[in-house]
Amino acid sequence: MGQLAVLALRAVIVALLTGSLGVQVVMVPLLASDLDGLDADYSYLRAPLLLIVVLVVLAAQTVLVCVWRLVTMMRRGTVFSHAAFRYVHIVIGAFVAAALLVFALGALLAPGEAVAPGIVLLLGGAGLAILGIALIVLVLRMLLAQAVARDVEASRMQAELAEVI
Repeated sequence: MGQLAVLALRAVIVALLTGSLGVQVVMVPLLASDLDGLDADYSYLRAPLLLIVVLVVLAAQTVLVCVWRLVTMMRRGTVFSHAAFRYVHIVIGAFVAAALLVFALGALLAPGEAVAPGIVLLLGGAGLAILGIALIVLVLRMLLAQAVARDVEASRMQAELAEVI
């Protein structure tokens, strides 16, 4: 990965982390004040909605930090090691957690007439898409495992060759 691509990725990560902090500091309190005006029939939705929003943003931040760490490992040439698996596992877990939170939001909004049924269906589709991303990262984890195994094997063979010579 070229230096320019790494810098561009890091700039995007910084922008997304800054934006997500803005969501947590500014948008969540504004959403909380907007939800104060909910109809009494739907006032029970306030706390769970806010909690889900905060947790989804936290999951996104977790993914961004782990990607930053993996890019750092890649630049140092240590990404094909067992240490990288920790960050990949955290990314998979964060995506699964985000998918479950989106499904929970859909289940929370489904009963009654708080939102249109199409919105609940869209939330189900979004949850499925997020779960699909977790599965893609899982497949990439398997590729990383193969690359690490081949790197270990190549190092072993190189050491054996050095002993012979």
